[in-house]
Amino acid sequence: MDRNRQRLIGKVVSDSMDKTLVVSVERLVKHKLYKKYIRQSKKYYAHDEDNSYKNGDLVEIISSKPLSKTKRWRVSRLTEKNEK
Repeated sequence: MDRNRQRLIGKVVSDSMDKTLVVSVERLVKHKLYKKYIRQSKKYYAHDEDNSYKNGDLVEIISSKPLSKTKRWRVSRLTEKNEK
C-alpha cells in the first residue's frame, strides 16, 4: 500500500489550520568549501485528518498525491509527544 513513498521526520510548528499541520524538517548538509556541517530546515504542509497533533510534537510524514495547492504530505504516525 505504501509503495516506495518518501518519509520524513519533523517537528510540528503550527496546528492552527483545520486538518493541516506545518512540519519543520531539519537536516545536516556539509559545506563544500569549509567542510562544516550546516543545519538546514524546510517546512512542509501535512494533512492531519483528526486534528490530533499539537505544536512541538515530533511526527513522521509520508508523501502522497496532491491534496490541495500546497499539501503534498500526510502524517503517518506520532514519533514523540510534546511534554508541555
